[in-house]
Amino acid sequence: MQSKFKRILFGGDYNPNQWPEEIWKEDMTYFKEAHINSATINVFSWAKIQPSENVYDFSQLDKIVDMLSDENYDIVMATSTAALPAWMVKKYPETMSTDYEGRHHKFGGRHNFCPNSLVYQKYAKALATELAKRYGSNKNISVWHINNEYGGYCYCDNCQKQFRVWLKDKYKTINAVNEAWNTEFWGHTFYDWDEIVVPNQLSEELLPDMTMFAGISIDYRRFYSDSMLNCYKMERDAIKEICPDAFITTNLMGTFKGLDYFKWAKEMDIVSWDNYPAYDTPWSMVAMTHDLMRGLKDEPFMLMEQTPSQQNWQKYNSLKRPGQMRAQSYQTVAHGADTIQFFQLRRSVGGCEKFHGAVIAHAGTNNTRVFKETAQLGKELESFGTKTLGSSNNSQVGIIFDWDNYWALEYTSGPTQDLKYVDQIHQYYEYFYNNNISVDMIPVDADFSKYKVIAAPVLYMIKDGMKEKLEEFVENGGTLITTFMSGIVNQSDNVYLGGYPGPLRKMAGVWVEEIDALAPEQSNTVRFADGTEYKCNLLCDLMHTEGAEVLASYESDFYAGMPAVTKNSYGKGKVYYVATQFEAAGLAKVLGEVTKESAVSGVIAEKTGLEITCRESDTTRFYFVMNFTDEEQVLPVSLAGKTDLITGETAKEGEVMKKWDVKILQEAL
Repeated sequence: MQSKFKRILFGGDYNPNQWPEEIWKEDMTYFKEAHINSATINVFSWAKIQPSENVYDFSQLDKIVDMLSDENYDIVMATSTAALPAWMVKKYPETMSTDYEGRHHKFGGRHNFCPNSLVYQKYAKALATELAKRYGSNKNISVWHINNEYGGYCYCDNCQKQFRVWLKDKYKTINAVNEAWNTEFWGHTFYDWDEIVVPNQLSEELLPDMTMFAGISIDYRRFYSDSMLNCYKMERDAIKEICPDAFITTNLMGTFKGLDYFKWAKEMDIVSWDNYPAYDTPWSMVAMTHDLMRGLKDEPFMLMEQTPSQQNWQKYNSLKRPGQMRAQSYQTVAHGADTIQFFQLRRSVGGCEKFHGAVIAHAGTNNTRVFKETAQLGKELESFGTKTLGSSNNSQVGIIFDWDNYWALEYTSGPTQDLKYVDQIHQYYEYFYNNNISVDMIPVDADFSKYKVIAAPVLYMIKDGMKEKLEEFVENGGTLITTFMSGIVNQSDNVYLGGYPGPLRKMAGVWVEEIDALAPEQSNTVRFADGTEYKCNLLCDLMHTEGAEVLASYESDFYAGMPAVTKNSYGKGKVYYVATQFEAAGLAKVLGEVTKESAVSGVIAEKTGLEITCRESDTTRFYFVMNFTDEEQVLPVSLAGKTDLITGETAKEGEVMKKWDVKILQEAL
């Protein structure tokens, strides 16, 4: 795959406007020492570059752009539209958002705009246009960065009016809305469009994830994701009208619930995202989120932000241990990144992010651990230049991730409040991660034929066309794994009648009669045909077979002896149905059989505690070998004799890798 860049971008958010110009010169010296070659600028400068309604002042930004261009930086030019200037809010208060409780906000904060405000749209588009006119011909601008971390919700009159327009476009008639939302329940029938109000705490919702009418709440999620996306597209199109070849992105936030990123990715030239795991986030979760970001376009992505040391906004903002930032950065590259960028390059003096980590700390010196580690990483990335750029991650396994399912499952009133979508997806991903089996995180409209195995945990909502796509995949020889809380509802959250898992029932060869919810202190036991037993909890489907083979059954409660894991032949393929949440070892037993039967192979054959991920170019296979465990790990024999891209040394049999150690071992194709 052709890379989007001529080198690995290494740099990050840079705010020289917060500093006197003599500091800029010092920064350039330090950045050169750290091998930094890119800078993201102008992220929150709207107030600086447009001090009043009809005045633009680019004088300081001109100096910044000229300075970085003279140093041959790759510039990521942001459009500054994520935080409104005070004059705009003062004159046009309707540009500010109204929160979940119905309170209209005053000036302050960021992500504070209403995306459906025509005034906001007017000035955001105008600003993007002016920036493109002024800097569009600058060859050092490699990427245009729209807004910043789109998020938040608004429930104002602008949004309410536009929501009604969105609904008219989707449903055409008010009767179709009533049918979709099942408004006969509780006598909620609508007679006219202007009777529909936004679903917040003043109407249908008690809490952000608790609704009395899931149909309207899910549709509002869809509408609001589209509203934000329209703002992105508006700025993107304004830039491309002047600079048709402009390369445009915005920074996403992993498994962020608010926006349908698969839909967004279709409108982005490249995916970029901000990676901020907590001190106790499993490395498998970090890897899964990278794979999700790569999967949005099935292409390499940009890491737009990570901290070189610590965050400031989590409950416990631990320092990254020596070597951790480097290893984490290489994990990012391993899973598809073509850039490593930080927030921030110099630590702010004030504001809520003054304790957020930076390449240059408040001490203002290059004589710090963090700076030296950053410089080491920069030197290494520079040393192998373009070799990994554009290389691909090839997988035999796909895991479906779907924002409609994310929203709908977590709006469900029952059977348990502890059912969380991302956690369920991660449990399945973790098995493959632990066995170094490459995974693609895929949308429901992906090309399923690329995979031997597709896992679809808690595929609660089956939208139009999904049943047929999954059946075709299995009929042609694929293996599908699905679970409890799958095949329950349609796209409007209305139940498929006739027994769960609804549209999946025929190919799964089972039907579910009831679902038992287990409290946190409760569990059951599942026994497999070979006599092995494993604990299960959370939910237990009480199901009957309709041709499926029983692999395991419950051991206790009134449903003892009923199937807990089944396998059904369908066409040339197989469907596994897992009716409960297993402890890790029990799930590993099921997925171990799936991978063996489907001939799915790991990156290497040997078992190891190391994370080993592979990217391939046209000529070379790159094995990223990383130790994220607390114990020393021995390099697998199959990797000995390969040359390390970082050091140029040959990997030796029996070589020991300590925690945070990294190798990139090359193999010619």
